[in-house]
Formats: sequence, C-alpha cells, structure tokens
Amino acid sequence: MRIDIITLFPEIFDGPFQHSMIKRAIDKGLAEIHLHNLRDYSTSKHKSVDDYPFGGGAGMVMMIEPVDLCIQDLKSTCTYDEIIYTSPDGEKLDQGIANKLSLQKNIIILCGHYKGIDERIREHLITKEISIGDYVLSGGEYAAIVICDSITRLIPGVLGDECSALSDSFQDGLLAPPIYTRPSDYKGWKVPEVLLSGNDKLIHKWKTEQAIQRTKLRRPGLLGENE
Repeated sequence: MRIDIITLFPEIFDGPFQHSMIKRAIDKGLAEIHLHNLRDYSTSKHKSVDDYPFGGGAGMVMMIEPVDLCIQDLKSTCTYDEIIYTSPDGEKLDQGIANKLSLQKNIIILCGHYKGIDERIREHLITKEISIGDYVLSGGEYAAIVICDSITRLIPGVLGDECSALSDSFQDGLLAPPIYTRPSDYKGWKVPEVLLSGNDKLIHKWKTEQAIQRTKLRRPGLLGENE
C-alpha cells in the first residue's frame, strides 16, 4: 500500500512514523508513506500557500493552485484509489472505513490547515473527506496520523497475530469484552472462573455476553439505542 501525505509540516510525522505498527508496516515493505511539503508547489516568491478569503471573514484559506499542482504531479506517476481531505465536517472515521481503506493500493491524504481550503479543491480534486471526531485540531496532520495507523495495522502481515485485528473493538459492531492475564488472583482480585475453565464454548459465550453488555452500557448507539 502507498500513502502520499500532502502537508505544510512534514516534520510532525517524524516521531509517529518511526514507531509501532506504522514502522513495522514500512520496514516489512507492506506500506510506503511519502510526505510532500505543499510549499514546494507554491508559485509565489515567498512560497505562500494561503490567502485571505473572498467576501471577508477571519482566518486564512489554503489556495487551490499549490494543492492542484501537487496532486497532478502525484497522479502523473501513480493511480490513486482515494484522495482524502482531513476535515472536521467529513465522514467520521470508524472501523468500517478503516477496513475499506486498508484494501486500497494507493491513497493521498491532504492535511487541512488555517481556516480551511478553497472549496474548489473539495469540489474537483477530493474524493473523500474524513473526520476523526467532533472537534477542531490545529492541523490535519494529527488526523492523518490516526488514519494511517488505523489502516496500516490491518494490512496482512503487519500484526504478529493475523487474528488480532479481527477481535478489536468495533470489528463486529461491539466493544471488546474484558481481558485478563496472569496472575489469576492479585490482591484478591480474581479473573472470572470461566476464562480459566478451558471450555471454549463457554468462554466464547461469556465474551459475547460481556461485549454486548459493555457496549450497551458505554456505547448504546452502536446497538441502535439512544446514547
């Protein structure tokens, strides 16, 4: 999988992409992540990529020309399945979206900044808009990191246990059930006996019941109930 990220601050990605599952995916050759500084595509003497909005209003707006030049340059050497814009009013990222994106071969992520981007970018260049929650960040770079992590870990061969991702929260529309490890008795706090029974059928039944109960208590909206 290839991910091209268009950003004003490529240095933000240095730390996150050098650790954990994203680094493992890159090291194994299962994912390529390329960073592109949008200022490299500015035609202005001062490498400006933003300007005042027509009609007035607070804040600056990312200009269409450098974004278009960058995307067209990338598309000249590669065919992309999705061109994603990180936006607070985009489709909210969930496990289903992450699953679908992990099956794509090539995607572009445009990191938003300032007050936003020229609307024509959204109308003519972007194929998908994604939000990671109902709040505003200083820049789309942080959302891009979340998106990259959520999809690269799903690529076959990245996780040590291929079944691990299938048991994550949200994969079956439920939160994950409680999990325990040794010791089975710590300060009198005991692991449920069923998990020590060795009876796979009873354990599976217990986990399913616990997942439903936890989801109903903490995230009833996943079950179609009011939050």
